[in-house]
Amino acid sequence: MTDKEMLDCAFRQGFANAALVQTSRIVFDPSFRPYCEENLCGQYGVNYSCPPSCGSPEEMKQRILAHDRAMMLQTIWQIDDYNDAPAIKSAKGSHNRAALALAKELRAQGQGGFLVGASGCALCSPCELSAGKPCRFPDLRYSCMSAYCIFVRKLAEECGIEYDCGDGLLAFFGMYVLD
Repeated sequence: MTDKEMLDCAFRQGFANAALVQTSRIVFDPSFRPYCEENLCGQYGVNYSCPPSCGSPEEMKQRILAHDRAMMLQTIWQIDDYNDAPAIKSAKGSHNRAALALAKELRAQGQGGFLVGASGCALCSPCELSAGKPCRFPDLRYSCMSAYCIFVRKLAEECGIEYDCGDGLLAFFGMYVLD
């Protein structure tokens, strides 16, 4: 697939912005990992895609750096109240569903890779980890940008994508790391 064809796929899936970036340009900051450990999302230790099960910050970094390029993805949502957890969860879920659809489309067209989501994997609820069973969808499972310790603001700048979209707007970010 050409770069234009991949980006066109992203826009067809509803992403507001998409850009290709060399993985060597991604800034990783392991000091972000404690945010996962605070467990505000409730997934720490109970989801294969989240710490500590997903891997150490260095292992996650190396997983991305084993590939040359990634496609940065952004969705933008109108939101009346930044404390409206159900609205934020719904928007994040929509972002990740679009990212999964994009990943499936790219794979169907021969562009392998893996997804980095706006949150931890939600393909199964609850995650099979909580029952001590293996992941049912290891090829689709995705970890979030935070689990990878990606400095998202700097990555957005590198890609020419606005990080702060303005009052009443909320942006979510993800990536498709290209094989």
